[in-house]
Amino acid sequence: MTTDGATAPGPRSGPSPVTALVLPGQGSQRPGAGAPWRRFPAWSLVERASDLLERDVAHLLLDADAEQLRRTGEAQLATFLVSLLAWRSLPDLDVAVVAGHSLGELTALVVAGVLTPEAGLLLVAERGAAMQAAADASPGTMAAVLGLSDEVVDEVCGQVDGVWPAGYNAPAHVVVSGTVDGVAAAGAALRAAGARRVLALPVGGAFHTPLMAPARDRLDVALRVTAYAPPTVPVLSAMTVGPYDDVPVTLSRQLTAPVRWRQLLGALRERGVERVVEVGPGGVLAGLVKRTLPGVAVTTVATPDDLAAL
Repeated sequence: MTTDGATAPGPRSGPSPVTALVLPGQGSQRPGAGAPWRRFPAWSLVERASDLLERDVAHLLLDADAEQLRRTGEAQLATFLVSLLAWRSLPDLDVAVVAGHSLGELTALVVAGVLTPEAGLLLVAERGAAMQAAADASPGTMAAVLGLSDEVVDEVCGQVDGVWPAGYNAPAHVVVSGTVDGVAAAGAALRAAGARRVLALPVGGAFHTPLMAPARDRLDVALRVTAYAPPTVPVLSAMTVGPYDDVPVTLSRQLTAPVRWRQLLGALRERGVERVVEVGPGGVLAGLVKRTLPGVAVTTVATPDDLAAL
């Protein structure tokens, strides 16, 4: 991987630790997250994005406030681009596998050379718009449930209308998603079942549930006209917990399927991963890795200062 990111990571060789790159999803966006990267050569990505989308993308990365970044499309675009800025600025690393959390799977596909940055950008923009439209049509919300097993959360959700498990993030950390009333009812039932905490998430939709089906229909149109290349390094899906096979089908299905992040981290361990590098804003995934894979080295690259740790 060169300084300006002209090539994607190649197969692992030599004695360096078996390394996985992980790319964050919506919720990791931060105001001003692009500012530290502005003087790096990779910033040309932002200029190209502005031309392609015919909007001032630099403003989104430099000046947008938290309220603007809570909007689904803005959050996804900002997270995707800051992750690419960080990736393009990495030193040479021997990368054995890449993976992303929800939106981060699109970034991972760019890192692995399956999508060009331009194709990834257009898909991210369409994905965000499609999800926002679905959320406007069927308002919903999400909540993080701490202190219960996957099985208990699954059972409670199965007894409440309008709510589904949407993300298995770490041991005793499950995200539920659905209608506002459904999530509220499930929250009360989950507390009664022994949940340590049920935390409302600042999102505006029931993501990774059947309520996102209209977004799949819209995104499928863009997926059908996108070009895909063979990966230069394996990309694992957090939906199937296996390597990407049919890219457009997987990217479509993940909109309505839960994110099985804890299970994916187990797959990284089975592949012998010794170091996980989160590339992008927030540091959320690094925390989940630490909780799930004790003994695995974890590094976050969210700003240029973090590059020294590599």
